[in-house]
Amino acid sequence: MTAERTRHLVAALTGLGLGLAALGPGLAPGFVLSYDMVFVPDPAFTRMTFGLTGVVPRHVPSDAFATALGTVLPADLAQKLILLAIFVMACAAAASLVPSPRLLPRLAAGVCYAWNPFVAERLLLGQWALLLGYAALPWVVAAASRLDEPRGGRRLVLALLPAAIGGFAALTISALTALTVALVTGRARYAAQVAGAVALLSLPWLVPGLLRPAGLPEDGTAAVDLFAARADTPFGTLGSLLALGGVWNGETVPAGYGAPVTATIWLAVVVGALAAYWKWCREPGWRRGAAAAAVVGFVVAGMGAVAAPVLEWMVGLWPGFAVFRDGQQYVAPLAVVIAVGLGVAADRAAEARWTGAAAGAIAVPVILLPTLAWGAAGDLRAVRYPDDWERARQIIHADPVGGDVLVLPWASYRSYAWNHGRRVLDPLPRFLHRRVVVNDAVTVGDLTVPAEDLRAVELGPDARAGTPSAATLRDEGIRYVLVDAEITANRPSGPAVEVLRGRDLAVYRIDGSGAGSGDGVPVGAVVVAWIVTSGVVIWSILPSGITLSPPLLGSINPRGSRRRTP
Repeated sequence: MTAERTRHLVAALTGLGLGLAALGPGLAPGFVLSYDMVFVPDPAFTRMTFGLTGVVPRHVPSDAFATALGTVLPADLAQKLILLAIFVMACAAAASLVPSPRLLPRLAAGVCYAWNPFVAERLLLGQWALLLGYAALPWVVAAASRLDEPRGGRRLVLALLPAAIGGFAALTISALTALTVALVTGRARYAAQVAGAVALLSLPWLVPGLLRPAGLPEDGTAAVDLFAARADTPFGTLGSLLALGGVWNGETVPAGYGAPVTATIWLAVVVGALAAYWKWCREPGWRRGAAAAAVVGFVVAGMGAVAAPVLEWMVGLWPGFAVFRDGQQYVAPLAVVIAVGLGVAADRAAEARWTGAAAGAIAVPVILLPTLAWGAAGDLRAVRYPDDWERARQIIHADPVGGDVLVLPWASYRSYAWNHGRRVLDPLPRFLHRRVVVNDAVTVGDLTVPAEDLRAVELGPDARAGTPSAATLRDEGIRYVLVDAEITANRPSGPAVEVLRGRDLAVYRIDGSGAGSGDGVPVGAVVVAWIVTSGVVIWSILPSGITLSPPLLGSINPRGSRRRTP
């Protein structure tokens, strides 16, 4: 094994160690359920998996990836492997971007990129799909700066693959980064190549999104303030974003993060890393492009907080701009620059034989954010689904009569006692292999983003009270009503048969119901989209192979110039 591959391997193993430390109790048998992170036992491919149910396909294709992996492995093990892979890729990718042959500077960058407030807050928010794209973003930076080389297009597609698996948000961030790098580094003629690669990889979610009966949601302006970045340090919203924090949901800020002393030290580290990047990073291929991407991302991140009317106008002009509402996620390219800057600073320290300072650069992100460890201080714990849920699934799946399932209470997020009260997106649409109708409206405080699923919009007025009319549900094609919380306060009114009542779940059958309403998304178009995207992925992988030292960056010699991979 060459010295370069050894360094890549050590960085990957360091990332694995960070992942093990971060997940802690989440590695026990069972599932980690937190906000948007929903994994279920025995997953199956359904119409929902591919965005055919008429809902906005934000879960495509990440659900398909999780389902495929959960089909060949125990589903809880598949979840743990995905989460660990995020830390492995993040550490290895950032480490490989540091233009130095020394191991300590590379590890400093890798640890900083894999262990910071952004990763902690997005992990607590359950956005594993977004973090997949984040983990590979340093590879995207490198690939976008080398499109003029042989196999440059293949390298770009391969670098974008984790973001493509993550879906629209992850791919948007990676696309913005790649386009900026390609343009700033003098490769404007390759912008079309970047756009083409992104478009082809987006087809699995783009096609069902464009073809859904209701089109793109038209009321995204209402959520601009809801999802805007928030201050989680004493330095205000922009200072929090600079420190890689600022998530909109205060419940997903790690315990103890933002204390004045540690926040000040961490901000000083960030500013020092940015100064080191500007002064000492001399990589000609991507240095200016990565810095520009960081600036663009920071502007987008702060827009909802300091220029909300502008963002509202953009969303009103075209609903697709709603992807910029959750601004904090766009500090991801800034995290790349900060990590590389810390690595460059550690390299200068090592060059001056200040080995202790170089080693300290590795430890400082972990020391300043200790509550990411042990499942974010115990918040991320593995749990098992109650037996009532499995009994309900058996009853519903054994019923040969068609029809949909309605879930009560009429809310999108649940705080189950068996999940230690931690909020999680209702798992039943993935747990059951039928069409499940839930309230997909999001309420935070006094602000509500209206439901987007047409079925939820139709049934919402009757279901909101908790006692919807069984006759109305029967006419709408609802066969079962599941009550997974507040069991005594919710049930259909009128003729409904109680087929299961347990401590954690109640199930009611409505006899005489017909088939559910059609979803309206053409299957053929979605199949073609998946075939095209799969062909592009296969084209990118076969010539290059897949290793922990991907052919995205090439090797780096002691002076920082690249040697092309054969």
